[in-house]
Parts: sequence; structure tokens; C-alpha cells
Amino acid sequence: MSLEEIALNTLHSEDQHQIMGVGSYVSPVSPPPFAAQFAEVTVDTETGQVTVDRLLMALDCGVIVNPTTASGQVEGGMSQALGYAVSEEMVFDEYGRLVNPRFGDYRIFSADEMPEMEVIFVETYEPSHPFGVKAVAEIPLDGVAPAVGNAVYDAIGVQIPNIPLMPEKVWRALRQERHR
Repeated sequence: MSLEEIALNTLHSEDQHQIMGVGSYVSPVSPPPFAAQFAEVTVDTETGQVTVDRLLMALDCGVIVNPTTASGQVEGGMSQALGYAVSEEMVFDEYGRLVNPRFGDYRIFSADEMPEMEVIFVETYEPSHPFGVKAVAEIPLDGVAPAVGNAVYDAIGVQIPNIPLMPEKVWRALRQERHR
């Protein structure tokens, strides 16, 4: 009897229950993905405003099973990390209370403010995982802030050691450098 005959008989003739199978796989190892991140920025030296014009990420996360979903995951992670890099700052008062608990005061990017993004997959085969895949979820968060910070340094010649690169912070760093 074929698998088709068993399935049709079970579903339509006798028990009327679907045959279902569930499986999962947990690898004994977790090989990391690898990535390189690049940013192009414009810095207004009068105001300190940093505008990220373009983000590019090249990454090896094994075999890409679903390129559209994987690209979306990477672009979403870069979008989130962009906020960490240049605009999202939690501000507390002297009593430890959050001063900007709402999105009106806590600055996140809207879709029309996003820079151009490009994702390049450098596929390799990971033998320890099914289909040769590796993780893709967290790595897009890692490189945006360093890439933006280094691009700002390249643009203005001033290294700013912490994020977010808010306009006042950049302006003050520029001013301090000019008075040295």
C-alpha cells in the first residue's frame, strides 16, 4: 500500500484524522555567522546631526533557505540597530525615572526615514546543521553602531566613544576638538 493510499484512506474513509508528523533538531554545536557592516553618513558640522545615507551588510550565515525572509530579517535588525546608533536614548532624571517613556520623546525611525540598505549573502555550507544553515537572527544588530561610529570618525576626524550619536553629543565633540 502506498503512503498516498494510507493518507487518503485515513482522512476520507475510516478514522477521518489527519496523519501528522512533528520534528525538531537541536544541534550540539552552534557555529556563529560572520558579517561585515558598512555605513555611509553625512554629518552636519554646524548642528552635529548624523544622517545615515546607506547601510551595507555582507554576511555568511550558511546556506540561505529563504532569501526573502533572510534579507528581511537582516534589514529589520539593521533598522533596529540604526536607532541604537543614532537616535534611541533612554533619559533618566535624578530620581532614576525614565523621562522619555513614549515614542513621541523616544526617537525611533519611521519607514520614510530609513537609509538605503543592501544585504549580500556569502553562502557557505555548515555541516553540523540541517540544510547547511547558520543563524541569521542577531548578527544584524552587532555591526551598525560600530560602522556608523567609524563612518562619522572618517567624516569629521573625531572619535565619539559611546552611542547614540545624538546631534548635541556630536556637536560638543566637534567643538571640544576645535578648541584643542
